[in-house]
Amino acid sequence: MSDQQTPQAAAGDSGTDPTASGRSATAPSRLHEAAVAAAMYLGCIVVALFASALIVWATGGSWQAVFSALLDGSLRAPGRWGETIGIAIPLVVVALGTAINGRAGVVNIGQEGQVMMGTAFATYVGVRLGGPGPVVIVCLLIVGALAGAMWAGIASWLLYWRRVPEVLTTLLLITVASQATGYALKVDWLLLAPFREDRSVRNQVSEQLEADTRLPLIDIWGNDFPISAFAVVLMAVIVFLLFKRSVWGFRMRMLGRNARTAQRAGVSTVKYGTTAMLISGACAGLAGALMLSGGDFGNYRFTPGFANNIGWEGLLVALVARSHPVGIVVVAFSFAGLRAGSGFLAATGVEREISQVVLALLVLALLVPPAILFIRERRRALSATRDRT
Repeated sequence: MSDQQTPQAAAGDSGTDPTASGRSATAPSRLHEAAVAAAMYLGCIVVALFASALIVWATGGSWQAVFSALLDGSLRAPGRWGETIGIAIPLVVVALGTAINGRAGVVNIGQEGQVMMGTAFATYVGVRLGGPGPVVIVCLLIVGALAGAMWAGIASWLLYWRRVPEVLTTLLLITVASQATGYALKVDWLLLAPFREDRSVRNQVSEQLEADTRLPLIDIWGNDFPISAFAVVLMAVIVFLLFKRSVWGFRMRMLGRNARTAQRAGVSTVKYGTTAMLISGACAGLAGALMLSGGDFGNYRFTPGFANNIGWEGLLVALVARSHPVGIVVVAFSFAGLRAGSGFLAATGVEREISQVVLALLVLALLVPPAILFIRERRRALSATRDRT
């Protein structure tokens, strides 16, 4: 007995810990995987930029001038990065809401309509509610969020009580919201601004928010942006903590990965799915209210086409960032930079739509690596399963 040692004793004599060696063995593999993923992202971005340069060259422009104009319009020119931040604010809010409903496994692609409804209700409150300016601001933001939640709630109700796919209803509700807000801009007692005798044509726009009902602006080195930028960053941090540190976030993730298992564990599909959809709609409606009161869209007025594809781009931001709250902030700023910089392309002789082409190529470039990594992991899992059997 004394000549034989147990595995534990042998490990103790050698001064090594099997678990420690396992950790050290997996550490290089994790670093290798991270390096491969980073190389994939970098390579895809380089290919997308090269393809963008070819398209610019094919249309008779100079890619150096185009990319320089985009940088000037988004960052380098005086006051431009402040505008980029102002555009990024609603993109972040919409994307965070999309990340929440995606975490619960519920699909919401109707953010564009929810932004319009939130803006319309916020405009009505902002121009008709009397009282101190700060109170009006808070009220219009709350009403905007509630309107977006209400619009998304219609799709949620149809999903859980009538079994209508939410992909279909959220998409169709965009058209309904567009028609409803368009009608409101034609009616005096809803949103149409009063007739002015100094104008020969009555424009279909709302009244402008009063100066004391607008979000305060912060000026840094000649760049001004709404104070809501700080609130949006805080919102991203809160969502990150909810995802990582809360029971609610864990249950949402469980529901999104396997609804049947979540139900067996006591997670209500209707309760958590409806909550996720309502929060997503509320974020889109809040984004519309922030756009109205921030002044970067429509000059504090609600106009036809006010949403300006912010709902769609916010959906793309969440998709590219893979629903990570920190990544959403970074990607939203990049998207906003392309949107802000496109205004400087006229000086280069290239159409503004080129910026949308660049954006689309970058989106594709950022979506390719996750797809490749998913396929690799799936093949490894299948291979491991075959080896066991």
